[in-house]
Amino acid sequence: MDQHLGEYLGIEADWSLDGDPADTVEVISPHTEQPIARVAAAGPAEVDAAVAAARAAIDQGPWPRLDPAERIGVVRHLAEIYAGRRGEMAQLISAEMGAPISFAQRAQVGLPTMMMSAFCDLAETYPWRETRAGFFGSDVHVRKNPVGVVAAIVPWNMPQFLIVTKLVPALLAGCAVVLKPAPESPLDAAFLSAMLKEVGLPEGVVTVIQGDATVGTHLVGHPGVDKVSFTGSSAAGRAVAAAAVANLTKVSLELGGKSAAIILDDADPATVAAGVRSASLSNSGQICNALTRIVVPASREQEFVDALADRMTGLVVGDPADPATDLGPLVSQRQQQRVRDYIDLGRQEGARLVCGGTDLPDGVDAGWYVRPTLFAGADNGMRIAREEIFGPVLTVIGYRDEDEAVAIANDSDYGLAGSVWTADTDRGIGIAERVQTGTFGVNQGYTMDPFAPFGGIKDSGYGRELGREGLEGYLDTKSIAVATAR
Repeated sequence: MDQHLGEYLGIEADWSLDGDPADTVEVISPHTEQPIARVAAAGPAEVDAAVAAARAAIDQGPWPRLDPAERIGVVRHLAEIYAGRRGEMAQLISAEMGAPISFAQRAQVGLPTMMMSAFCDLAETYPWRETRAGFFGSDVHVRKNPVGVVAAIVPWNMPQFLIVTKLVPALLAGCAVVLKPAPESPLDAAFLSAMLKEVGLPEGVVTVIQGDATVGTHLVGHPGVDKVSFTGSSAAGRAVAAAAVANLTKVSLELGGKSAAIILDDADPATVAAGVRSASLSNSGQICNALTRIVVPASREQEFVDALADRMTGLVVGDPADPATDLGPLVSQRQQQRVRDYIDLGRQEGARLVCGGTDLPDGVDAGWYVRPTLFAGADNGMRIAREEIFGPVLTVIGYRDEDEAVAIANDSDYGLAGSVWTADTDRGIGIAERVQTGTFGVNQGYTMDPFAPFGGIKDSGYGRELGREGLEGYLDTKSIAVATAR
């Protein structure tokens, strides 16, 4: 792909490499380290205009007043258009943030396509209106109303998935949305914006604004916003919550993770290695719920380390456009250096480097790549075991018994996800109930089931996306008490 991305994909958008860099967001290929596009950047005035348009759509427009079935019909139409452009969207995401094309097709675009239909199915059976018998003899009419104007801010790692988990339930609820993608991945959001125009949404219902963190800060603190839905780092989440509280704006936060995979003593090493590879290293490890602490029985530690190392050294690292590639580059040079610094830190802390390291992968001479890296002999006090690295780096920690394994998993500032691997499902469920996380998998990483609520506790945030709870996050509940005839 080159700078003619818009023409290549048939998108009406400003993809030019010309223009004033101060007014644009430049997109750099993580594979070639060369610019591939620029998009127009918003400033405070554009944010104010977007919020004003969304406010008008909520206060005066038809969208929040439609019957839910009509909004469901619009979203199903969007899902049809989206499904027809899946291939182009996958290529675009692969080009802008480096996801291997196979992963982009399967997860970066396949999951959002499925989520759209799933949310529509949920909305069709949701009790938008119900009547209850009140305790004092009145009838209580319960109504579910849109929360209003939503500021949706998403990171670069799973851009379309994270957009859809916010945008679609907000639309079904009757909200208006101002969407801000990450500056590293603005192109897929622009493509989605073009699709949204095709479905004929009323003016102001969805506006996509591009820009850096200052644009997001202005949006989050805007008095015209009723709810902020944010996905990103825990540090950024704290700043978002602090900015929103001045206006008592509702906030939901899906933040970082340092999830543990507890391997019980009856688990098969080869099965564990295959499962951990998928749940930990997909998207080059740039996934918030990745299983990055591998907690293994000390008596069998070497077996599991060998199985993991065998799986990791066999991964194909290279050009994300190649269907044979397993791991592509990291999103930016800054992210590459951050991960390399953690690898150096792991060595300094005394963990044993089993495979990987800070050198570029074999056969790669450019791009923001990092070798799949495995540390063993670590303890849970090391920074590589406590801090979110957000790259293809796994840390193996040994334990003596199940109680210690659970204690290690729970000894974390984060609480987003986790897993247990065992031949005994009931034993695994027992472990799952003891680990302090918002989501958990038994003999699998967490699968992001569209009917299951997703979110974290502790420094991993609050609020839930997906499932019925994901829809309810964009609704306010109103009770109307009606005196009954006597």
